[in-house]
Amino acid sequence: MTLEQVRALVRPNIARLTPYSTARDEYKGTLGIFLDANESPYSTGYNRYPDPHQKALKQRLSEIKGVPVESIFVGNGSDEAIDLVFRVFCTPGVDNVVAIEPSYGMYAVCAAINDVAVRGVALGEDFSLPVDAVLAACDAHTKAIFLCSPNNPSGNAFAREDLLYIVRNAPAMVVVDEAYIDFCDQPSLRFEVEKEPNLVVYQTLSKAWGLAGLRLGLAFAHPEVIARMSQVKYPYNISALTQKTVIKALESPIDAQVKEIVAERARVARELKSLPCVLKVYLSQANFLLVKVTDADALYDLLVSRGVIVRNRNKVKGCAGCLRITIGLKEENDQMLDVLKNFKV
Repeated sequence: MTLEQVRALVRPNIARLTPYSTARDEYKGTLGIFLDANESPYSTGYNRYPDPHQKALKQRLSEIKGVPVESIFVGNGSDEAIDLVFRVFCTPGVDNVVAIEPSYGMYAVCAAINDVAVRGVALGEDFSLPVDAVLAACDAHTKAIFLCSPNNPSGNAFAREDLLYIVRNAPAMVVVDEAYIDFCDQPSLRFEVEKEPNLVVYQTLSKAWGLAGLRLGLAFAHPEVIARMSQVKYPYNISALTQKTVIKALESPIDAQVKEIVAERARVARELKSLPCVLKVYLSQANFLLVKVTDADALYDLLVSRGVIVRNRNKVKGCAGCLRITIGLKEENDQMLDVLKNFKV
């Protein structure tokens, strides 16, 4: 898709939008007497509004991710970036999006909030990506396709060639949610956004980086798409404390922790497969396992009663009889396995 075609997907009122601006958007200095924003003049360390453009944070992210600053959006969790795709591209009550099933539930929630129809496309029996069915589900009012890879809750990653085929043949924006990419042996698609203007790639600092409590999500896209998202977002969406804390946290490498989680994922999968109550452990490229069991509801209740909280996916389309189990520390995983070992089939 060309950049001109992407521009045509933008909602007309958003294309005409004059975004909110502040006096500090015009002032380029760092020192000054700030009498523009009705803030308290008494220093608390946080009496000034945060940088609405997150310049220092984006610069550090650019160095780590290898993507130009202009191609990076920073959101209040990935959920803000998800919502912005709806608000930038989808006209309520008119447009639709295509989403794979099962997948991350916030795509459908954001669609409902924005009054946008969702066209669900079921994954294959082993959660394979039906490329042709995804494209066939699109029509003239389809503005976005949501693909999570590695997928939640199934844990599998889709082939890079399949994802790029959809990007290059879709009549819409294509969102590839890479929340779990740090645990995956496939390379990220974020380096393709300059060549593919209709591609938006999500990542997060909540999983491998261990910053879920700070709510920091990332989107990578063509600079013009990032500019649209930035125009529509609320001005001060990331607090000064969050920006400062994340910059500091990014100084600590995560390679050793990721390696340990991946190793634990393999060990836990082996242990689970040996249990009578486990019917199948699905292949995972994420920091969790989807596990088909003999009685999901009973096992879930037993785990909860022992203080072990997992996710019951039994009622999710395509996941009947399944629990989703996050990979924790070795001792936490062992406690979970001990409970399952004592379950009477």
